[in-house]
Amino acid sequence: MTWQTMTWQKLTAFLLSLMLWGWSLPALADWTMPMSFSNAELKGRDFSGQSLQASEFSNANLEFTNFSNADVRGAVFSASVMTKANLHGADLTNAMADQVSFAGADLSDTVFTEAILLRSTFDDVNIAGADFSYAILDGAQVKQLCERASGINSKTGVGTRESLGCP
Repeated sequence: MTWQTMTWQKLTAFLLSLMLWGWSLPALADWTMPMSFSNAELKGRDFSGQSLQASEFSNANLEFTNFSNADVRGAVFSASVMTKANLHGADLTNAMADQVSFAGADLSDTVFTEAILLRSTFDDVNIAGADFSYAILDGAQVKQLCERASGINSKTGVGTRESLGCP
């Protein structure tokens, strides 16, 4: 048994004891235990519409993977390959997607609010309606993304150009 499993078991037992004493935990109602897909071969997998908050996908092959409308807030995608992935409408708020190859990916209407995207590549991507508000990007990335930035995010109401600070 790993220390993470023991920690989750202790946390679960503690939360259950609080509930038995009549304490309510509304803030945790929608929370699920994060999953780990690190170093996994997930080419072409369908995660569309799923709740994968705080899941780990670092060093994973996510080519052609479907994350459309998925809730991946706080997920870690560090050093993964997301070539031609579908992230249309996905929520990557607070995600860590540094050193990721998004080449040819559909990032339209994706929420990248406060995401860390340093050293990621965005060759031939669709970012219409994507929201990059407060995301951490390299200057060269911002310049490249501003060349194709357009639209307004349907969830946040923020324009792509505005979120990137394009001139």
